[in-house]
Amino acid sequence: MLKPHAYHSSTPKTLLPLHKPFFHGTGCAFLPVKSRPSSSFCKTRTTFRPGFVPNKIKAAVASTVIDKVDGSASAVKALVTVKQTVGGFLTNLGLERGLDDIQDLLGKSILLELVSAELDPKTGLEKDTIKAYAHRVKQEGDDVTYEAEFKVGANFGEIGAVVVENEHHKEMFLVDIVLRGFKGKGPISVNCNSWVHSKFDNPQKRIFCTDQSYLPSQTPGGLKRLRKGELEALRGNGVGERKAFERIYDYDVYNDLGDPDSDPNKKRPVLGGSQDLPYPRRCRTGRPPCDSDPLSEKRSNLFYVPRDEAFSEVKQLTFSAKTVYSAFHAVIPSLQTAIVDSDLGFPYFTAIDQLFNEGIDLPPQDNQGLWRTILPRLVKAISDGSDNVLRFETPATMDRDKFFWFRDEEFARQTIAGINPYAIQLLTEWPMKSKLDPDIYGPPESAITKEMIECEIKGYMTFDEAMKQKKLFVLDYHDLLLPYVKQVRELEGTTLYGSRTLFFLNPDETLRPLAIELTRPPMDGKPQWKEVYRSSWHSSGVWLWRLAKAHVLAHDSGYHQLVSHWLRTHCCTEPYIIATNRQLSAMHPIYRLLHPHFRYTMEINALAREYLISAGGIIESCFSPGKYSMELCSAAYGLQWRFDHQALPADLISRGMAVEDPSAPHGVRLTIQDYPFANDGLFFWDILKEWVSDYVNYYYPNASLVESDEELQAWWTEIRTVGHGDKKDEPWWPVLKTPEDLIHIITTIAWVSSGHHASVNFGQYTYAGYFPSRPTIARRNMPTEEATDKDWEFFMNKPEVLLLLCFPSQIQATTVMTILDVLSNHSPDEEYMGENPESAWAENPVIKAAFERFNGRLKELEGIIDGRNANKDLKNRNGAGMVPYEFLKPFSEPGVTGKGVPYSISI
Repeated sequence: MLKPHAYHSSTPKTLLPLHKPFFHGTGCAFLPVKSRPSSSFCKTRTTFRPGFVPNKIKAAVASTVIDKVDGSASAVKALVTVKQTVGGFLTNLGLERGLDDIQDLLGKSILLELVSAELDPKTGLEKDTIKAYAHRVKQEGDDVTYEAEFKVGANFGEIGAVVVENEHHKEMFLVDIVLRGFKGKGPISVNCNSWVHSKFDNPQKRIFCTDQSYLPSQTPGGLKRLRKGELEALRGNGVGERKAFERIYDYDVYNDLGDPDSDPNKKRPVLGGSQDLPYPRRCRTGRPPCDSDPLSEKRSNLFYVPRDEAFSEVKQLTFSAKTVYSAFHAVIPSLQTAIVDSDLGFPYFTAIDQLFNEGIDLPPQDNQGLWRTILPRLVKAISDGSDNVLRFETPATMDRDKFFWFRDEEFARQTIAGINPYAIQLLTEWPMKSKLDPDIYGPPESAITKEMIECEIKGYMTFDEAMKQKKLFVLDYHDLLLPYVKQVRELEGTTLYGSRTLFFLNPDETLRPLAIELTRPPMDGKPQWKEVYRSSWHSSGVWLWRLAKAHVLAHDSGYHQLVSHWLRTHCCTEPYIIATNRQLSAMHPIYRLLHPHFRYTMEINALAREYLISAGGIIESCFSPGKYSMELCSAAYGLQWRFDHQALPADLISRGMAVEDPSAPHGVRLTIQDYPFANDGLFFWDILKEWVSDYVNYYYPNASLVESDEELQAWWTEIRTVGHGDKKDEPWWPVLKTPEDLIHIITTIAWVSSGHHASVNFGQYTYAGYFPSRPTIARRNMPTEEATDKDWEFFMNKPEVLLLLCFPSQIQATTVMTILDVLSNHSPDEEYMGENPESAWAENPVIKAAFERFNGRLKELEGIIDGRNANKDLKNRNGAGMVPYEFLKPFSEPGVTGKGVPYSISI
């Protein structure tokens, strides 16, 4: 049986401030620290105030001793490691840097206070802290070391925390504090990995606890006040605009996507807080309301993100924030300058190929070589004199098979082995009927008939046999999209249908597309229009089928980005992060288990709100739903999202893609046996759940500990009732009473941030980099929808041109390709699941053993996936010109690799 009380020391990570477009709070929670008066004044202790540190407390320059120095006292040295960074205090020039140099010379740069974990046995009060200034002693590479000396008496007891006050004029990144010299003990490591604000910005001190994890009921007496105060400080008071020095986690609705003050057409409705537009909550920034719309928050190029949520230095300088920011502010505007006509499509398919062969000449830049600096994969010089040529890397799919995108079998295969394997579902009801109001949207019955299906599967089985044997599957975007068709069609340069696409499971486990139904609701005085398209052996039918596929692919691309990717991973995870920081102390074992799964997510989400999902952003400009994209996303959240279905086995069962089967290897039996995403995902799920089980059972050997953990219960309550408050009354929320409940909840959250996100993110450039494979927008109606004689003649004479006109424009295609390349990249400092343990896990022998099993099983999965991809019998992952399915392969090298599962949603 695993025992409670592990020791924790986080792996040092270098963080870098991103001055634009974000500003941040100040890192780990700053806590009030108060020295206890001398014994004669014990009864006059100042009442504790959350977030407040009395400034009148003074510290000795060298050291303070709380016990009379005798032979039992220890001479303790504290070595403080500060990371030199691009944006931190060590590189700032000018007057403030000069003052900081003087502070270093005087040895008054960093004030430390040691906090005992124990109460004074005589008074029952907290013991006096021991104070000392740390002075700078050396620098090795980026690490600057400061040293302080203490005399610690034998009666001080166990060190519970170290208080830090930064005397510099700029923030610093504090890596760790190592205490050496305790008699009979090895070094004590206090891992900080946090930004510490300057006392001149904020007089409140910071406190960092030692490695040991405690459930709330097991917290030592000397730390109880600090534990409670930490959480109160992190929650803030819910009012005012967040400041750069704050580290406050609070909730707000999505009221910052529009920009009505700059343009009335950029007004967008508030998402969240209503039944009409339900949505998860985001981090509150507290910016003032817009002048023209009091319900909307003013936009600016500064987004508050709690300071320690910032990207690491390597991540910022390579692929993530800086690169995306530069792409938006340099590359995309240059594309818009180079491609003057925003509606201009590609005249020939060879013109699309030129993006990869010859590239696009971009306008000269003041900073020559900018493109190579910020987008090294995309930009290659054709000659020595060409510094501004944007030439796209050929995606692996196109590199292996230039015509992969053209084939029906690939169209079908990508529903189970592509970047959106979350949409296909088993056909369980016949005839197919819409659940929308027929008085508004027209007759609910599908135009796909039994006879049409039997014509396509003739020779295999009858329709009834196919239904009974679970051989029919559907990609159903009918009811989700149909309510937006009229509004979207009023926008320029785009169109929309409701769609259903039927597939048949062949005997070799491959899927065959049977029929596509496109529907337009009654509008503009016209009745409902719907038509069914099937593959054909006649040229007109062949081209109509290709056009219909283009529309379905645009629907699937929009659903993938808005629902499978953004909503279900990025957006729905943010409330978990906020609740974890507000309700679980940093010394809570579950906080330490979840923390790796939350790194950088809030910052990438803020970046998305600024540029991707905002009014006029990439999604609205380049995807079919246009300005209604986020309303559609809200509708999907209201209709489809359930926490209990985010667990992979439950998701598969809910879509009819699996059934429960205790005798099956993973407890479920797949409806399609060769379902690459599900096969690899279930193995990954089981490995993850085993690791979480080992960890949770160690800290919670019985159910009473779960039910009595007030922090844990408050955490789960806040996720349900605040973070996802628009669904707080749903009956499907899991209860949290037993270790098994906790294991399932945490495994679900960890899966969403790791395996789920990896499976829909890192293959984006692979499958959508050649945009005819997955067009993001359809710009022309089907020629059979009330076409004039002239329209039909154009189709008959130039069907290829009509397909090209339906595809995204040149600016839309190249913009999306640029962004997908950046978003598909792994940073060099990527933290892959199970690769390296958190220090807390490594220092505890039982947890370390559990993590090593976790690591070993993930390595085993690597080999299993390689074996599956080499198996010629698995035709959905092995074939001529086929890219192997590796999205859930745990580890990867940097770059666009189409594999690797990071802990967190960091891009």
